[in-house]
Amino acid sequence: MPDTQTRSFRLGVAGPVGTGKSSLIATVCRALADEIAIGVITNDIYTDEDARLLKAAGVLDPERIRAVETGACPHTAIRDDVTENLLAVEDLERDFAPLDLVLIESGGDNLTATFSPALIDAQIFVLDVAGGGDVARKGGPGIGRADLLVVNKTDLAPHVGVDLPQMVSDATAAREGGPVLALSRHDDVSVAALKDWVLSMIAAHRVGDHTPIDPGPMAPHFHADDSESGGFTHSHDHDHSHDHSHSH
Repeated sequence: MPDTQTRSFRLGVAGPVGTGKSSLIATVCRALADEIAIGVITNDIYTDEDARLLKAAGVLDPERIRAVETGACPHTAIRDDVTENLLAVEDLERDFAPLDLVLIESGGDNLTATFSPALIDAQIFVLDVAGGGDVARKGGPGIGRADLLVVNKTDLAPHVGVDLPQMVSDATAAREGGPVLALSRHDDVSVAALKDWVLSMIAAHRVGDHTPIDPGPMAPHFHADDSESGGFTHSHDHDHSHDHSHSH
């Protein structure tokens, strides 16, 4: 059993590209950096772009933001073989001990990315209104079983023709009543609700009241490459985590 008194609370942030994962992390840092000690790990396939953007935002000491370049499938590094991320987290915890919170941003690019409970204590899955009001109904392990589902960029809803209450209702139904937070970084009430949720999870972790859950393996998904078939379908279930079948 890890020593929850000295080990940080490790919070994963997953969701499709463009939903505002980095923005959500920056929002958490802005809201809490004066109250608790925070570190951030980002995951990108070949770059450290997310880490550089967060450093440029000035929400945290740049030394506390580290990048893991995953190569190939970014989901492998948060689910099947979490070694590189785990080492990055432990290095950060050692360099800035004691940290209260380490946020780990997935390099996920679809609706199915989930973190292994071997890496994180809890996970947030991020959707945004610009992705369409029906996206929450599509389900998947992240939407259905992450510890918190965030519907992000709610301020854009009127501009993209999304019925926000309906989207939140659909998301709540998909999660069978699990927590859903409609968030805009420009809305102080929703930012305060996110802050309260994070602090409550840290508190539960410290007293041993929170058990990390595994939302389940992500669905098979397609990776483009330079092969004749244009790419391969890749799955992450435990029996076939390294299967690659080229599409024809």
